[in-house]
Amino acid sequence: MTQVILGENEGIESALRRFKRQVSKAGIFPDMRKNRHFETPLQKRKRKEIARHKQSKRNYRFK
Repeated sequence: MTQVILGENEGIESALRRFKRQVSKAGIFPDMRKNRHFETPLQKRKRKEIARHKQSKRNYRFK
């Protein structure tokens, strides 16, 4: 669980920025998206294939 404690003279904008940064570092949003709805085995295979393709393109570029 991500938690942000406000300082004495800290504005809500800076606290919200810190909260968003902590949530993104914790990886909460991808997990929420993944569990948002049921995914059929075909959809899961397709998603993983696309991710593998992106990863292979990224690895090829850095060789």
